[in-house]
Amino acid sequence: MIGAGLPRPVPEQQTERWMQMALDVAKRTPPGDVPVGAVVVDASGHVVGEGCNERESTGDPTAHAEVIALRAAAREVGDGWRLENHTLVVTLEPCVMCAGAAVTSRIGGIIFGAYEPKTGACGSVIDVVRDPAWPFPTVDVRGGVLERECQDLVEEFFARRRK
Repeated sequence: MIGAGLPRPVPEQQTERWMQMALDVAKRTPPGDVPVGAVVVDASGHVVGEGCNERESTGDPTAHAEVIALRAAAREVGDGWRLENHTLVVTLEPCVMCAGAAVTSRIGGIIFGAYEPKTGACGSVIDVVRDPAWPFPTVDVRGGVLERECQDLVEEFFARRRK
């Protein structure tokens, strides 16, 4: 089940198309940064924000793909931080910071590709987005979309760094 305002259920073909867009963004990640891409889509499926990791290239610890995409979407939508009828699509399971940013943006749903067993905050290590302590609506989450392709991108990056 995906966020408010999106067709229910969102067909797997649609989520894969969105994830392919996020993968395309990830491939534009600056050298030295872990290749992660994110897009924010509206209820019609149009991209309203995108971002890739830029932590190393900008020296900004908050420059994760999700944060950059959420910021761009908020500017595009023009309602500041209210993204209820939008879905964040990201190639890697969001960390605590990014999951928190998604929740406080009132994002309707999160779709991610590869699970992150060390820092994943959408169910792998911790479940920030569905914590009942939040005073916000629960975020719908779907993981494992094009998981192999998303995981390969990150594994290839680290394999090159170990050479």
